[in-house]
Amino acid sequence: MKRVPTIAALLLALALTACGVVPGGQGSAGQGSAGQGTGGTGATASKLAEAKTRAAQYDYDAALALIAGDTSQDAQQAKAEIEKAKSAAQAWTEPNKVPHLFWHPLVIDPQRAFHSSAVPAIDRAGNAQYMVTQKEFAAQLQSIYDKGYVLVHPERIYAVKNGVMAPAADPITLPAGKKPLVISEDDVNYYSRWDNAGFPRQLKIDANGMVVNTYQDAQGNWTEGAYDVITMIDAFVREHPDFSYRGDKGSIAVTGYEGVLGYHSSVKKYGDTEATKQAAADAKKVADALKAEGWNFANHTWNHISFQASTAAQIEADQALWKAEVEPIVGSTKEMIFAFGSDIVFGIGKSYAASDPKYQLLHDKLGYEYFFPIDNSSPYYVQVKDGYYRQWRVNIDGITMQKVLDGKPSALPLFFDTKSLWDPERPKPTPTDATGVA
Repeated sequence: MKRVPTIAALLLALALTACGVVPGGQGSAGQGSAGQGTGGTGATASKLAEAKTRAAQYDYDAALALIAGDTSQDAQQAKAEIEKAKSAAQAWTEPNKVPHLFWHPLVIDPQRAFHSSAVPAIDRAGNAQYMVTQKEFAAQLQSIYDKGYVLVHPERIYAVKNGVMAPAADPITLPAGKKPLVISEDDVNYYSRWDNAGFPRQLKIDANGMVVNTYQDAQGNWTEGAYDVITMIDAFVREHPDFSYRGDKGSIAVTGYEGVLGYHSSVKKYGDTEATKQAAADAKKVADALKAEGWNFANHTWNHISFQASTAAQIEADQALWKAEVEPIVGSTKEMIFAFGSDIVFGIGKSYAASDPKYQLLHDKLGYEYFFPIDNSSPYYVQVKDGYYRQWRVNIDGITMQKVLDGKPSALPLFFDTKSLWDPERPKPTPTDATGVA
């Protein structure tokens, strides 16, 4: 399999040049390029480099601990710089003012995704409505970084202590001008309907131990590299370690009805076969690698169903399948990212009732504590109750970008300039066909 894209080379170069990313390159946040030290007596150069990266990611105490015993000139200088940065950093005092942005898998080939007659019209409409292109995402990512946002997990904002959801004991601490941001990606399953529509096909571990995407171009050539939100952010953080708070990335929302991460691992759909078992084993290796890279996993329902439109019994049946087929691959999670943004209680300002059978199932029985509906009218809206943290997500897609062009209220201008980064290969205006599917 080629490492350098062929038919998509120009697009990839444009996208990745915009964010300083090299295709296919990911690695541990602790091994980024925050700076190199020469080391000296008592410490290796690699340990000093790791300390600098830790400091760049605002983990000052861990950075200092790594080089505590090093008496070299380089280490002493690094200690002084880290201590200075630590003293200047301040705890984030507005935990209810943290945005949450999310995307779907990226369009690599806009011509196929948006315009090809080989792709059903309903899918073309859905692609234009709910997806962004790789080129658009690269520009969005750079803008978000330039505006001072830093990736954090929601568990760093609020956490349960003694049965009560409260601000985390270890507050997020950042320099002036930096501010926390939560992100997620939905449907990281790479559904079969996207196979020939210009999308990434799978996540895998390459020969160098890196998590990459596979991609098949219009001529049938297979390549691998940083083709989606996850892999592009991994690569971006290697170049910009200060974009990640202590190694945090985002949440990966997955269903299970076709499998996970591009692997046909669903026993219900594909049968209890050796191929299905191997697919699940391969997917688990990738999931484990992603968690090691700072990613969380979130439940996105097994069958991508609306929890609002479903009964408690239907939700329970769906969740039994998720627990049986998805959880063994991605591990347990306390994060519920609603499919369609369809919360069990609709409307900002409305709370979950302890007596609600759906809430009792999800919270009391299944243990979910973090719930994520959708709202793009405001950059952030958070509701915190004793038992849960509820954070509305801002969808970044063709629909919300079109709202900006139409002059409608939107949270997007806080993060990037939609007009300047609109991919010219995207349909304009965004189709309004309500039957489009994500």
